Amino acid sequence: MKLKPTLLLALLSASALQAADWSEWGGGKSRNMVSEEKGLPLEFEPGKKFGPKAAPKIAGRLRPNAEEANKGPGAEDVDMSTTKNCLWVAKLGSQTYGTPIIANGKVYVGTNNETPRDPKNIGDRGIVMCFEEKTGKFLWQLVSPKMGSGKVNDWEYLGICASPTIVGNRAYVPGNRCQIICLDVEGMANGNDGMKEEAQFMAVPDKDGKLTPVEPGPQDADIIWVYDMYKELGVFQHNATAGYPLVIGDKLFAPTCNGVDWTHTNIPSPQSPSFIMLNANDGTLMGEMDHVASERVLHCSWSSPTYTEVNGKPQIVFAAGDGWVYSMAPETEKKDDFDILKEYWRYDANPPEYRKNDAGEPIKYVEYDGPSEIIGTPVVYDGLVYVAIGQDPEHGEGVGMLSCIDPKGTGDLSGKALWTFKGIERSISTCAVKDGLVYIADYTGRLFCLDAKTGKEYWKFDTKGHIWASPLVADGKVYIGNEEGELFILAEGKELKELKTIEFPSPLLGGLVAANGCLYVATHTHLYCFKEGGKPVETGGAE
Repeated sequence: MKLKPTLLLALLSASALQAADWSEWGGGKSRNMVSEEKGLPLEFEPGKKFGPKAAPKIAGRLRPNAEEANKGPGAEDVDMSTTKNCLWVAKLGSQTYGTPIIANGKVYVGTNNETPRDPKNIGDRGIVMCFEEKTGKFLWQLVSPKMGSGKVNDWEYLGICASPTIVGNRAYVPGNRCQIICLDVEGMANGNDGMKEEAQFMAVPDKDGKLTPVEPGPQDADIIWVYDMYKELGVFQHNATAGYPLVIGDKLFAPTCNGVDWTHTNIPSPQSPSFIMLNANDGTLMGEMDHVASERVLHCSWSSPTYTEVNGKPQIVFAAGDGWVYSMAPETEKKDDFDILKEYWRYDANPPEYRKNDAGEPIKYVEYDGPSEIIGTPVVYDGLVYVAIGQDPEHGEGVGMLSCIDPKGTGDLSGKALWTFKGIERSISTCAVKDGLVYIADYTGRLFCLDAKTGKEYWKFDTKGHIWASPLVADGKVYIGNEEGELFILAEGKELKELKTIEFPSPLLGGLVAANGCLYVATHTHLYCFKEGGKPVETGGAE
């Protein structure tokens, strides 16, 4: 049957609404947590686990394909007959902080190795898992052993705390050992490209301290290049490497995670940069940020960079561990023989009263009413920048602030924000901004809806559980998960309206993602793919 042009156009338009990947943090370079997906499910259920009585020898390992189904379910496997609108579920580690990334038929997520998928890699490791988008079939994984310098640098069982940025056939991710790693998205399926030292990369010390190489197999990552910030720049990573890389053309921008030592007062490497620019093709250093943020870092620089253009000029916006926001050009100038990124402006995201008390004395870091670094990512919407301050959740609750900044300024913009909102407490979340409304969560557990132009509060919703995740706005809904494993679905708009609460059996510390008609939810231990009308792929799949 030959379709009429108008009907064909309508079908193509409808298809386009559900044909968008989520290939980087925030879905795009503005980092705005908003998806244009339509028809996402409101009613869905994560199902129940089989339980320990069903556990085989390798307990907790999800059977990733039909060929392994006859081996029987594990204790952590989900009984798909008890799910609703769920296409597939994949087992992750025991702690997952990465938000899923979906690109070119594959799904990526950073996790740990507490549910080993390969018997040759047992023990505490950083992991990035790659799955087939349609079926959830496990394809390959990056395995990164511990740093070896103690948990102050590489905290136990955190794993890899981000997921890759996908550009073409390359995946860029911060590893757990203070490294930026470039991977082939096909894994070893198309041969070993780039560097050939994967066996050494996965090497772990034996009982005598000698490194024992681990030969890669068909389900291991194919590493193209590795840039080691610890060895090359002397960076003192605090607890973890984090921050989703930003790739603009052939340039990659990433935080180094330089920070304090175990005392939380001493900065071991104040001259190392907090932010760098690498060649995305070969991983060579092209430029770095002035070390001012490292000299006054409060804890660590874990935020992800953002891209915008002002009057036709590109700006790389980075929120640092000193509580300041910096805007830089993707170009450098020589300073003391270093290639330093040119700065447009900087902004102190802490008000003066968080820095010093009435007597003019500095307020100690971690104090409830003291200063904070920035962990959430700056978001660009309608030419403005939105960013909130916050701290490591282990530090507890405290005063916060959300700022709206005009990036057209130059120099020190501190105190010159278009508006600030102090009704929020510390936040490690990134905003979602749509139709003139800002949705932002604080660690205390509240989700706020504010006017994007004035900061006026329209409503706040208390989830009664700590929030690490960022809200996702999609299909007329606002999704937010909390540490209790509760997923709250609210209606978009100026009026507070609860639509649904869904309970998951594990914390929701990463954000939700909507891509290609599906809703992806990563808990600490499992990755779920939900779709309206979807049936488990093992029993026929979705229509």
